[in-house]
Amino acid sequence: MLRRATEHDIARIFEIRNSVRENRLNDPAKVTVDDVSWFIASPGIFLWEANAQVVGFSAADPRNGSIWALFIDQAFEGRGIGRLLLARACVVLQEAGFARMWLTTDPGTRAEKFYRVAGWQAVGRKGSELLFEKDIAGA
Repeated sequence: MLRRATEHDIARIFEIRNSVRENRLNDPAKVTVDDVSWFIASPGIFLWEANAQVVGFSAADPRNGSIWALFIDQAFEGRGIGRLLLARACVVLQEAGFARMWLTTDPGTRAEKFYRVAGWQAVGRKGSELLFEKDIAGA
């Protein structure tokens, strides 16, 4: 079930974010409780629940047109949850008036393959990460 996150979900959001095998944060302090709280209050962090447990989340940033986060609990990968959460994040950007959205991810990861299959185009690099873009109309 798709739903909007609340402040009560913050601990589980961090648990999922910090448990990933790929695209790990080099500095976990780069994503703070204040960051997550802003996304919850503003455009929204959207969650997927299975059996009353949060198993994934996504967030889009309407300030700059980016997909800020998309993470799934490893036990629930490969079930289409990521596609649903990505689609919801794209709606946030569309509603914010963006014609093009962007995201970054580490090269050579399952995430890179996921975004390519979803129609995102690698357009360069942002630091050590790949920069992907997609037209909102193609979301």
